[in-house]
Amino acid sequence: MAGERTIVVTGCSSGIGAHCARALKADGWRVFATVRKTDDLPGLEADGIEALLMDYARIETISELVDTVLKRSDGRIDALFNNGAYGQPGAVEDLSTAALRAQFEANFFGWHELTRQVIPSMRKHGQGRIVQCSSILGVVPYRYRGAYTASKFALEGLSITLRMELHGSGIHVSLIEPGPIATRFTANALAKIKENIDIENSPHAADYIRQLARLDGSGPVNRHKLGPEAVYSVLKHALNSKNPRPHYPVTTPAKQGMFLKRLLPADLFYRLMRWTD
Repeated sequence: MAGERTIVVTGCSSGIGAHCARALKADGWRVFATVRKTDDLPGLEADGIEALLMDYARIETISELVDTVLKRSDGRIDALFNNGAYGQPGAVEDLSTAALRAQFEANFFGWHELTRQVIPSMRKHGQGRIVQCSSILGVVPYRYRGAYTASKFALEGLSITLRMELHGSGIHVSLIEPGPIATRFTANALAKIKENIDIENSPHAADYIRQLARLDGSGPVNRHKLGPEAVYSVLKHALNSKNPRPHYPVTTPAKQGMFLKRLLPADLFYRLMRWTD
């Protein structure tokens, strides 16, 4: 890929997306960064990043984004980093179908739509990189994260299938699977559990109290949590390597989870995960 390469990065209001957008800009990429709120545009624009509005749950904004980027970049999108997402905590039996559907709209269907819309440009130029910021919860299940886990399991399956189908096209698909990363993700999850889960009347009420302590910061601190720069280090490999990997686990818990899932019998592994906090 000669010259300035063009990349679309989603979910750039904070955390992983904001850090990676700025790091990519510093590394010479032309970055189109998306946010859902107008108030989040100026901070990115001040750093020379072309910031645009897009909401995965509103398909018209996805089409508008792709049209704008193609017009500005002379029809070229070299890479896509799907990143914007949120987590809906709650026991599976406490999740309404509406809450589950909203989780999939933001974490799965919107990603699929954006990915489909950038592939024609990549095919035209015979090359491209699609990197999905999945999660270790797309490989390993976790209690009270059923909605988020389901959306990431779906993303993993769809993305690896896409990777196989695009073989030989010059377009490579990779998944990044972070464990705990220091972002606003937990604060957003705290708002979602309060919004959509009837904690007081749930048979899981005692467990929710412990979960809320973790989300609001009053509980124990995760000593394995890394900064978003840990994600960027593997994103660079996925974007620049001649042979990018299908999977990039990030953080010690993510790597341990993948290893144990391969190593242990399924029943033993799931019993172990049942008591993991």
